Amino acid sequence: MPTDYESEGDGARWSPLDSDEWYAARDAVAGLRDVLIAAGMERDFPYLRADLNAFGHGLIELGRISPETAHRLTELLRLALESTYDAPGTGTNGRQQRND
Repeated sequence: MPTDYESEGDGARWSPLDSDEWYAARDAVAGLRDVLIAAGMERDFPYLRADLNAFGHGLIELGRISPETAHRLTELLRLALESTYDAPGTGTNGRQQRND
């Protein structure tokens, strides 16, 4: 009869491909990659990849970027925030309106 640790698998044989966290990180990288391609910035993030830390938590490695890339990314994020539509009952950029 196997003990609990034998039935759950040997830690020395663990693979990131056996974890949901790995697939979540990989999917997030794929989505970010698609947006960067659409923005023409795919070459600006050469180190973009999915990873897991020592505790098995999924992480996204963006890597080092140039100052020009940082400025362009900042502007894209600013434009995205400004283009948020106003839903009924909300003010600018989705914030609740005050009825004083």
